[in-house]
Amino acid sequence: MSDSENPRKIIHVDMDCFYAAIEMRERPELAGLPIAVGGSSGRGVLTTCNYLARTFGCRSAMPAFKARELCPGLVMLPVRFDLYRAESAKIRAIFAEFTELIEPLSLDEAYLDVSHLSSEAASIAWEIRERIRSQMRLTASAGIASNKFIAKIASDWRKPDGQFEVRDEEVADFLAALPVEKIWGVGKATATRLHEAGISTCGMMRERSEMELVQRFGKFGSSLYRLCRGIDERVVNPNRERKSLSNERTFRENLTSVEEGLERLEDLITELQDDLAGRHEDREIRECVVKVKFADFQITSAQRATDRVEPQVLRELLAEAWERGQGKSVRLIGAGVRFRSLEKDEDGQMEMF
Repeated sequence: MSDSENPRKIIHVDMDCFYAAIEMRERPELAGLPIAVGGSSGRGVLTTCNYLARTFGCRSAMPAFKARELCPGLVMLPVRFDLYRAESAKIRAIFAEFTELIEPLSLDEAYLDVSHLSSEAASIAWEIRERIRSQMRLTASAGIASNKFIAKIASDWRKPDGQFEVRDEEVADFLAALPVEKIWGVGKATATRLHEAGISTCGMMRERSEMELVQRFGKFGSSLYRLCRGIDERVVNPNRERKSLSNERTFRENLTSVEEGLERLEDLITELQDDLAGRHEDREIRECVVKVKFADFQITSAQRATDRVEPQVLRELLAEAWERGQGKSVRLIGAGVRFRSLEKDEDGQMEMF
């Protein structure tokens, strides 16, 4: 996992209920109240909520009406992304005092590679969190490990306002009982298939051969084989920017009509909307895209320029892509969006799926 001469030291910093924490700091009168940030309309969803609201069962991506049912006293606040972006930039400036190797995942979390520093990674994480507390009056949690996969998982271990380090010799025990849902890249559909195969933890997955996992999950099976053992060679990429967000579903039995496809598309649209609300609502959308894989493994996609997730547009795109199969059945459908660049305007196409 790491070179003994130059061991990797990766920190994953995750702000605690970032948007809600900023609103509470800016409005002291909210102290002691359950608050949420997000859309308050009938179809609105929570972007985040504070820890008091979470004790009532509220969570990110939950419909606003459901959150109000669970917590009648919930204070709903509109999102203020200009403010959140400005605060995020200040936090990244703190990171930059320690390392140039910073990979932002969103406004409220990032990976830091501090392998080149002589100090212990845990001490660096503590110092970063203290600077955020003193300069920003906000709290952050951190995970420390020799790779990104373990560090990200570890940052959840002592939330809020804590940190947790997993040393290389502790990885096997740390992962043994870890639910498969915590593995990077495992969504609801893959988790269901893993459970159906009798695999619910990383420890149980380690009992399966790489060949079996590849047979069941294709190329992703090799990733599962490595990740359940704590092997992750991905580098911290300072230039990383998420260009798209998507989800897809492979069907046990091929779909034979576009009507069947449209019915399955509805779940994908709902998941896409939830994912955007949960982590990426601050990004500007430039296209909606639908992907179709036919029974003969031919793949096609259709896209249309739009600044939001429009279910009717996605339905029309599916019908357009489906027609190209000329009667072939369909084994996979995907739905997603492409974002506008945070850095500059884009003219070229971006890969999504």
